[in-house]
Amino acid sequence: MADRRGWQEQFDRAPSRGVPFETMSGIPLEPVYGPDDAELPGQFPYTRGPYASMYRSKLWTMRQFAGFGTARDTNHRFKELLRSGGNGLSTAFDMPTLLGRDSDDPLAKGEVGRAGVAVDTLADMETLFDGIDLGSVTTSMTINSSAAVVMAMYVAVADRKGIARSALGGTIQNDILKEYQAQKEYVFPPRPSVRLVTDLIRFASEELPRWHPVSVSGYHIREAGSTASQELAFTLANGFAYVEAATATGLEVDEFAPRLSFFFNAHIDFFEEIAKYRAARRIYARWMRDRYGAADPRSMQLRFHTQTAGVSLTAQQPEVNLARVAIEALAGVLGGTQSLHTDSYDEALALPTEKAARLALRTQQVIAEETGVAHVADPLGGSWFVEALTDEMERQAEQVFTHVLEMGSGSMLEGVLACIDDGWFCSEIADAAYRFQSKIASGQWVQVGVNGYVEGGDETPILYIDPAVEDHQLERLAKVKQSRDDAAVRQCLDRLARVAADPTVNLMPALIDAAKAYVTVGEAMHALESVFGTWLEPSFM
Repeated sequence: MADRRGWQEQFDRAPSRGVPFETMSGIPLEPVYGPDDAELPGQFPYTRGPYASMYRSKLWTMRQFAGFGTARDTNHRFKELLRSGGNGLSTAFDMPTLLGRDSDDPLAKGEVGRAGVAVDTLADMETLFDGIDLGSVTTSMTINSSAAVVMAMYVAVADRKGIARSALGGTIQNDILKEYQAQKEYVFPPRPSVRLVTDLIRFASEELPRWHPVSVSGYHIREAGSTASQELAFTLANGFAYVEAATATGLEVDEFAPRLSFFFNAHIDFFEEIAKYRAARRIYARWMRDRYGAADPRSMQLRFHTQTAGVSLTAQQPEVNLARVAIEALAGVLGGTQSLHTDSYDEALALPTEKAARLALRTQQVIAEETGVAHVADPLGGSWFVEALTDEMERQAEQVFTHVLEMGSGSMLEGVLACIDDGWFCSEIADAAYRFQSKIASGQWVQVGVNGYVEGGDETPILYIDPAVEDHQLERLAKVKQSRDDAAVRQCLDRLARVAADPTVNLMPALIDAAKAYVTVGEAMHALESVFGTWLEPSFM
């Protein structure tokens, strides 16, 4: 039963952005609409939003993804985005860094700085955030298999700058389970990889009260070809698996759950996406309270970042992507996202140019400042269509949970691991991707510029990554290796291997000390690999 009086008290305590909450014509707007006994934002099960005042108090964080070339290149882009009105940083790393390999690794050749920024040592991390106050800007880092190593470097940078760890705000993705299901950037087997996730959760619970140590990501599941309901269900299943893994280490659920965050895709089917976000909050609240015993309301409030769908962008007529991104971003906002990245129109061709990235940010600013959609919480709540879609999303997700729990004999963690081992997630995603691609091939689904309204387009300028970037990074890495204390490096690596062999000891302190000794990402990962081993995906033919 809705508690209108309780909602009003929460709303009155919340700060106001201090803008006129009215239409362009001057019609005053209520903060939320619906009958007195309807669900309200900020109240369990949070279908209509995690906070009573939603965007009337604070707009979503406009967090544009950036990273290319050297740390100095990306530092320049960060500062440009901040100057343009962005209020959060989001870091993309290159493929070698994502896979825990150094720029001088033979397998890194040709990939250094290409799909993100190259980070080999603490020296790169120091340059990446040079001139940026880590105590006042929140940072997101999209990295998984080597997340703990890179996070240790970030903490080390803050320590060197004299910034209290308690002041650090942001998110590291650190969601390894979806790597085995969709993105495939794993190194170690699933179980020791989950141990790294929980070590970072434990460390954040003790020392980083403003940091989100895992961002459970459906984005890459959707990019791999899943349906909206699969994205929702697989993501929440992974989230519940992490809850079980963390509580198994001795943490109480309310000690860490308020710092869990999620990351969803904003695809092009407008109403389906809004329903997905609403269902996600409802499901998460009920499961966290009823199954995992959460008592703190913050533990039940699903908070999430959204990124518009990279897979929806087309290389044909790329300017049309501006329209796609605007529609997808609007769905994220109407669905109640806490932060948002808008893709650049040229990303089907290359990493975004500075101009394209600025236009993507301006898209968010137009939604925030000109459309009026931020004045009212859950403005589509009560729509028969949206409510029916929300219920259907929940129903389909619960079907998935039933299967995963059966596979795990009642444990979501064991069920997720079993479904990774037998290829069930991969098979489900592949089947969904095939069905959708068949619709495009047959013309049943029209994609403008691809199988409908096809015409020639002007050539689009793209970002060029000079091959000299790799040479520069290799020279920089060589200098760091020459100038550091080799004995200290060996000592840190020996310690890492010892700690890795003892699952009762948290790896984060050893990783932070290794970062401060300028141990490379690859060296730290190899030390862990000597204990954990590596993982090869089984054949699922």
